[in-house]
Amino acid sequence: MRIVQFATKDNSTHVGLVDGDQLRVLKEVNSTYALTQRVFESGKSLKELVETLVGNETVSYDPLIQNKQVLLPLEHPDPYRSWITGTGLTHLGSAASRDEMHQKLKGSDPDELTDSMKMFQMGLEDGKMVNGDPGVQPEWFYKGNGLSVVPSGHALVSPPFALDAGEEPELAGLYVIDPDGEPFRVGFAIGNEFSDHKMEKINYLYLAHSKLRASAYGPELLISELPDHLVGLSSIKRGNKVVWEKEFLTGNANMSHNIANLEHHHFKYDMFRQPGDVHVHYFGTSVASFADGIEVQDGDRFEISIPELGKPLVNPLKQL
Repeated sequence: MRIVQFATKDNSTHVGLVDGDQLRVLKEVNSTYALTQRVFESGKSLKELVETLVGNETVSYDPLIQNKQVLLPLEHPDPYRSWITGTGLTHLGSAASRDEMHQKLKGSDPDELTDSMKMFQMGLEDGKMVNGDPGVQPEWFYKGNGLSVVPSGHALVSPPFALDAGEEPELAGLYVIDPDGEPFRVGFAIGNEFSDHKMEKINYLYLAHSKLRASAYGPELLISELPDHLVGLSSIKRGNKVVWEKEFLTGNANMSHNIANLEHHHFKYDMFRQPGDVHVHYFGTSVASFADGIEVQDGDRFEISIPELGKPLVNPLKQL
């Protein structure tokens, strides 16, 4: 089950249940955030509430995409109350590279590993939450507040001081903190955790700077169970030409840290459990065009798809 938040031409906002090429409009709520508040008030599950509120009115989906009327699938009415964060070094990569990585780690002197490789090894060895017991904490970074994110179809803006403007295709977890201060996972969306890889490469201590960039997630929000194994496709298009394209694996089966562990280590901090706040947390990736030597250009278009999460996330690049 997937939902979309969209605006009509009179700028009113709505939530729609995806049904093929149509959206079935929900009654009584005008935003996904309002929908979550109804969950807290009613005690019903999100899926039950959607099934209760879905009406007979339908809207054609594709024209909304073409007219850039599809909004972020979840956002706080006050953008300063949205936290945009993420974790890295969380994915195993393809089966072949995974085996190669394991062999390298087993045969290496721990003192010769970089800090990043040490962190990756820690995740391989103890990155899973099992039976409520957390594993090792992951790398963590802050990206911004609700002012830093854009919906599918809108430009990812790279600031004039940036050295690079590279995509990072991944899963994003979307949350609202309930009235008791507990994180409520609304669902999952496709994410582009857009970063400055050249800046990060200068020195890993520049990671914090490299992550303070725009990002995008959506267009749809998966509110049913997430499959453990997901295969996505990340592309860069320049006009009608595909400049770069690569499959990526995600989901718990392809991660060194499971999602439960990443959630635990993010929400263990009191400041991240303030009732009403929205959290968008990127779970990391195993592929990026920068690693293959791609130089992006102004106007290039990032396209990221994961079939189980609906329509692709598409964003052009705007370099200032």
